[in-house]
Amino acid sequence: MSWLRCELFEFQKLTPMKTIETLWAPWRMAYVAEGAKSTEQPVAVGMGADPDCFICQGVFDESNDRKRLVVRRTDLTVSILNRFPYNNGHILVAPRCHCGKLAELTDAEKLELIHELDRWTEILTQKMSPDGFNIGLNLGHAAGAGLPGHLHWHIVPRWTGDTNYMTTTGSAKVIPQALESLWAILTQTDA
Repeated sequence: MSWLRCELFEFQKLTPMKTIETLWAPWRMAYVAEGAKSTEQPVAVGMGADPDCFICQGVFDESNDRKRLVVRRTDLTVSILNRFPYNNGHILVAPRCHCGKLAELTDAEKLELIHELDRWTEILTQKMSPDGFNIGLNLGHAAGAGLPGHLHWHIVPRWTGDTNYMTTTGSAKVIPQALESLWAILTQTDA
């Protein structure tokens, strides 16, 4: 057993120490400290809406779009920047109604949601020049939905090479743009 300790000691002496860079991502603190729960105060919402749902809050609190990261509303949908993005430009597109099942959506809502997904991929392509997109819906808690009661589609812009050593070895993702800056860029788009 002493030979093993000796070899480990020798290995540690020969292995150079890696320096760790600090990544500044202050918007992540709310997620780390509070978990995935919204830190927003509930607002008065319409009938059938959930006052604790951050999407419902975004639908009904029209005076605080910047704070709630709402980038667009239509008659049937709302689009919100993801407060805890997987990548820069990560947008959530949701129906205005609080529902957790596809069968609860009307045909008009389904069609408008698809139109909004298409619209945002075009806008993000113009504004950010990604090489592709991941677009998806996590249907139910077991499928990864952090908010299973309110359907929402994720649009995640992707760039060739955006998955690198930071994610695989450092268990960290670098988001190069502040949400406030992205909100300002995306809300300048004509409706």
